[in-house]
Amino acid sequence: MRLTVARGALLESLNVTTKAVSARTTLPILSGVLLTAAKDGVVLQATDLEVSVRNTVPAEVETEGSAVLPGRLFADLVRRLPDVALSLDSSGPDKITLSCRSEKAGEISFELRTLSPEDFPRFPEVTPESSVTIPTAQLSSMVRQVTKAVSRDEARPILTGILLVIEGEEIRMVATDSYRLAVRTATMEEPVAARVEVIVPGKALDEVSKIAAGADAVTLGVSENQVVFSVGTTVYVTRRIEGSFPNYRQLIPTEGETSMVIDREELLEAIGRVSLLAQHNAPLRLRVADSTLTLTAATQEVGEASESLMAETEGQPLEIGFNHAFLLDGVSAADEERISFMASGPLKPGVFRSGAGGEYTYLVMPVRP
Repeated sequence: MRLTVARGALLESLNVTTKAVSARTTLPILSGVLLTAAKDGVVLQATDLEVSVRNTVPAEVETEGSAVLPGRLFADLVRRLPDVALSLDSSGPDKITLSCRSEKAGEISFELRTLSPEDFPRFPEVTPESSVTIPTAQLSSMVRQVTKAVSRDEARPILTGILLVIEGEEIRMVATDSYRLAVRTATMEEPVAARVEVIVPGKALDEVSKIAAGADAVTLGVSENQVVFSVGTTVYVTRRIEGSFPNYRQLIPTEGETSMVIDREELLEAIGRVSLLAQHNAPLRLRVADSTLTLTAATQEVGEASESLMAETEGQPLEIGFNHAFLLDGVSAADEERISFMASGPLKPGVFRSGAGGEYTYLVMPVRP
């Protein structure tokens, strides 16, 4: 294998591909990136057996071939090289030379040990039962608003995913870790003919939204066991999470004894300040009454804080406590100037909403007094 490739293009491809390189594995081959040089360029592949990523880079290929290079080390080397053309040359059956020349540094050369491409897992070829194209800006915004509520507890795998439903003109994402629940709905530019419902690993959707940052749209394909995302020259395949997602609709109250509407930015800044005194799992308490929201926090042997904001309030006076980090996550994810809040008591969940039709809903469980 012998080829020349632009350092910037190779690094961009490695940044995408190495997202699937296994960080902890007993199989050395999974810590590598498969490099395949063909007439139309270089194809990079990586997998941890749950996620597989493939990306194509334009290159001048003199001799075709393939090799498995240590993924993260290879990416680190390319990242530290000057922005010039790079040469890759197989100098033996189990090694490859990476070299370049720059006016400042002169000749630079690295020899890396490689693994056999025959041992690398085959890339999953997914035949989608249904597919849909989603604008990148819409996908990224929705993922950002729900991803904080995704559970990190692998003991309950269904909660580590995001429920994605596309029906007609509506697209909806839902995530919960059982302590909070985030729901985001939006309108598709083009209605879909067939309903799509799939639970996608939260980490995968987050990664895809980052990979797609420079693209206009992402194509989503769903098969029986897998979900495939196509963005430009990148193909990202992940397993779909099997099982029934919690019936989140019955968890969201439609009415509350207390409600308010408040400036989101002012609320966010106040939570950030007052929460500095909510240490060692101390709750941040909200009191809603008489057109005022008062936030308080106290930590023994540290101190206490209080801040009041003007708000449009209705209903009964209410005092309720929340985990301050959960509050910050929910309020910061809203993207409107005003945000509403409602609850039916100090032991009932609080519900934050934004958008003219409540497109963003964030439910958070209270901390018992």
